[in-house]
Amino acid sequence: MSSKRKTSAGTSSPDDGPSAKKTATAAIFGTLVNPKRVRELKPGPVGNGPVLLWMSRDQRMNDNWALLHAVEVAQQRQQQVAVAFNLVPAFLGAGARQFGFMLRGLREMQPKLEAKGIAFFLLKGDPSQTLPDLASRLGPGLVVTDYSPLRLGRQWREQVCAAVSVPVHEVDAHNVVPVWVASDKREVGARTLRPKIHKHLPEFLCEFPEVSELVPWSHAVKPEPVDWDALLEEVLTHGSAVPEVDWCKPGEDAGLQALKGPGGFLSPSRLSLYDTKRNDPATPKALSNLSPYLHFGQLSPQRAALEAAKHRAKFKPAVESFLEELVIRRELSDNFCHYTANYDSLDCAAEWARESLEKHRVDKREHLYTRAQLEAGRTHDELWNACQLEMVHAGKMHGYMRMYWAKKILEWTAGPEEAIEIAIYLNDRYELDGRDPSGYVGVMWSMAGIHDMGWTERPIFGKIRYMNYNGCKRKFDIKAYCAYVDRLVSEAKAKHRARGK
Repeated sequence: MSSKRKTSAGTSSPDDGPSAKKTATAAIFGTLVNPKRVRELKPGPVGNGPVLLWMSRDQRMNDNWALLHAVEVAQQRQQQVAVAFNLVPAFLGAGARQFGFMLRGLREMQPKLEAKGIAFFLLKGDPSQTLPDLASRLGPGLVVTDYSPLRLGRQWREQVCAAVSVPVHEVDAHNVVPVWVASDKREVGARTLRPKIHKHLPEFLCEFPEVSELVPWSHAVKPEPVDWDALLEEVLTHGSAVPEVDWCKPGEDAGLQALKGPGGFLSPSRLSLYDTKRNDPATPKALSNLSPYLHFGQLSPQRAALEAAKHRAKFKPAVESFLEELVIRRELSDNFCHYTANYDSLDCAAEWARESLEKHRVDKREHLYTRAQLEAGRTHDELWNACQLEMVHAGKMHGYMRMYWAKKILEWTAGPEEAIEIAIYLNDRYELDGRDPSGYVGVMWSMAGIHDMGWTERPIFGKIRYMNYNGCKRKFDIKAYCAYVDRLVSEAKAKHRARGK
């Protein structure tokens, strides 16, 4: 595949949209946060009001560059800091599983912020209206927001920037190397992004400073008390079709425990499995299981990288493999969504992939399934059914199985557009880490050859990389994996029945 890529009609250039403003330099104050992490979405001099942090993707107090930037700017001006989180009534198919996990983490975070003198405002509704309204009441000198490459977040940031009268800074608190520093274009794949990331790691992979304690919030506008129990009951009832799961405790503290606590991923008994067993779905303990915490920003990927690196001397292959997934592959997904406006559409695929899929559009399918059949895990393939049911009942699917799962949907539906739509629907509905750049890229890699190359041409798939049951059978014990999922589903159903009594 050529390293040169033509810009399609659906591909963003680095100068498109609010997230494409140049790195803020003159507008950066202090030394805690690398200025290259911060960009001016709306330029202008910082005023004399409090600093308002619009928290969205990175929902934690510690290890948070966006919060650190807000605090430092406020301290330079002897001002105060408020954090606002906006809860939308519906978000890309999320249900009780995702909203419950998120709200429980936010509830844990609120007193941590307040102990540092930082006010916490929980807003509900359309952020293009609620954020400007709060800003008009607080009179901030600066609005800070964290970074996300996804389309809906970009739209909201554009609308907020247009509605407020103060400067707005965007901070990449999610990637180790800020997405706009790592590359100024959509990368062909990991092989082209990897050297760029590695070049910048000495500058950006550093320890975090602590959040300073501020004077307690004394502004005339006070946050309204949050009735967390009532709010949880509301979202859990509204999204009850996809209930919560209990294998993954939400919150910033739980995320750190899942990383480095007793029995956490970095414990010797688990880290030692990662290099050789992470692609074996029948060995779930070999996985990090950190993706929900990373997705909701309850755990910083940079913190995970720093802690993992401490084990490099004893578990070098495992640590190197983990850092490849955590940093290179995950930041490749942000790169793709940042520079590709239609990241969830077949239109974003390379020309060879689109032509190949079009050529085989009319190929006969031995099996055709509806979305309802797929959602219920009612296919002829026990392996596919197992990974679908694992996702439905546990809110997760083994990473290796996600590839097989998506490719079979391509094979069993009438065309690639339908396949992409169904896969994204199922992923975003059931996965705790759904609605994430990595999820969209995973689907598009499997179905449209994103970050891949053309392979031997075959029916239906064309030149898209192929996977089948027999290939999986050679790699791991399918019966053991299916038995594991059967136990998991039985336990989940029993717990659900018990809660219903």
